[in-house]
Amino acid sequence: MPALLPDDWKGGLVLLVLVFVLSSFLDNIAAALIGGTVARHVFQGKVHIGYLAGIVAASNAGGSGSVVGDTTTTMMWIAGVSPLSVVEAYIAAIVAMLIFAVPASIQQHRYSPIQKNAPKGLKIDPARVFIVAAILVAALAANITANLKFPALLDVLPVLGLAVWAVILLSAGLRAPDWSIMPETVKGTIFLLALVTAASLMPVETLPLASWQTALGLGFVSAVFDNIPLTALALKQGGYDWGYLAYAVGFGGSMIWFGSSAGVALANMYPEAK
Repeated sequence: MPALLPDDWKGGLVLLVLVFVLSSFLDNIAAALIGGTVARHVFQGKVHIGYLAGIVAASNAGGSGSVVGDTTTTMMWIAGVSPLSVVEAYIAAIVAMLIFAVPASIQQHRYSPIQKNAPKGLKIDPARVFIVAAILVAALAANITANLKFPALLDVLPVLGLAVWAVILLSAGLRAPDWSIMPETVKGTIFLLALVTAASLMPVETLPLASWQTALGLGFVSAVFDNIPLTALALKQGGYDWGYLAYAVGFGGSMIWFGSSAGVALANMYPEAK
């Protein structure tokens, strides 16, 4: 990607758009980390905090309308919400991109212009592309099959997770994953599970009735209280416009660095973001 970016402020803008698009099918955490890595190279290591916020916002916005783009939208999908009900979140997400992406890119260009004539000739590994595609296809097939044919199985087994792990293990001989990051990711997984478990203890009957005002409020709360347990609460309560909620809790987490998993991941790469 660095070799394809324009050599002025529009390069930063294109990078944010790429993060947005990547997040729609790669998960917002992966998109934010890819964007942060590319930014470090093309801006010679000097990335403005405002642009870092732009990367997190782009990754959260891009994942908000896709059931494979954010943990929260995947949770909705697993709970039986139609992907078409979530995709409307892109209406707001695209408007949001127009509002924050241009100022963030201009700010970054003034702070540290993009590197001109970035290295070319980098090769894409077809085997890794195949593995990523196989994981996505397996996840889609497992979820659709389970929902249509064996809905009771979803309450007993983590069907989606088993399908993804099956492809990872079967393809490990072709290209080995980076197992060294497992200890660090296990800590994060336990933390997220603890948040969702804590949310399950919330007395849902005491929450405000499902409405656009409540969904908007959850969007602001998601900046300080991770959006995963908030979505778990909303799914338990029911009655929401899921596209509206997906955008609110997904993009709302962009306001503070620990409001979304993508923000936490990027802040680990750039501690100054905290």
